[in-house]
Amino acid sequence: MIIYGIRNCDTCRKALKWLEEEGIEHRFHDFRKDGLAQEKVAGWLRTAGADILVNRRGTTYRKLADDEKAALDGPGAAALLTAQPTLMKRPVFETASGLVIGFKDTEKAALRKTTGG
Repeated sequence: MIIYGIRNCDTCRKALKWLEEEGIEHRFHDFRKDGLAQEKVAGWLRTAGADILVNRRGTTYRKLADDEKAALDGPGAAALLTAQPTLMKRPVFETASGLVIGFKDTEKAALRKTTGG
């Protein structure tokens, strides 16, 4: 499993700690430090959709101009999310059986299922 996020994000830190405690093998990819391919983000958008992937409650989103906010629901979404990765909900888990986005109880249950836990 690959967990995508930002190292100093509280939710990502909680997720990493939880994965360790659960004994779930994983690799962390800091998309602020290590970058993120636009094709990868486009794939996530196709799989999960902008409604799930885009963090519309964060500071970065609130600072966007109206035309940029509108672009997040169109073909320019992947480019904008790649340029400003803090617009994505975090963490993003890539598992053998698909994507899990976020880290609430529902997502924890989904992660346990994908790892046989």
